[in-house]
Amino acid sequence: MADRARLEAMLAAGNDNVLARFALGMSCMKAKDYASAAEHFRRATVMDPEYSAAWKNWGRCLAAEGSKDEARRVFLQTLAVAHARGDKQIERETAVFLKRLGAVVEE
Repeated sequence: MADRARLEAMLAAGNDNVLARFALGMSCMKAKDYASAAEHFRRATVMDPEYSAAWKNWGRCLAAEGSKDEARRVFLQTLAVAHARGDKQIERETAVFLKRLGAVVEE
């Protein structure tokens, strides 16, 4: 069974958790199913509001779909979460994504 199908079956069986959501988001993102991936990353951030990698990937999916304003909002939240957690790498990556969207980022 492919990873995505296995993870979806796990969720359907009631085994919903932040790591499963993140893994399923990554699987969907790899398949370029950005709408589904965005929803899984969004759900992961609801489960763990400090999961900066989920915030970042949610923003990436929104940007890939062309939802630039929403992506910008999510990336700004990513910066706040990453900064609070000390996730310097995610802060740097997110600043790059924001610049690509044409947002002004203070460094």
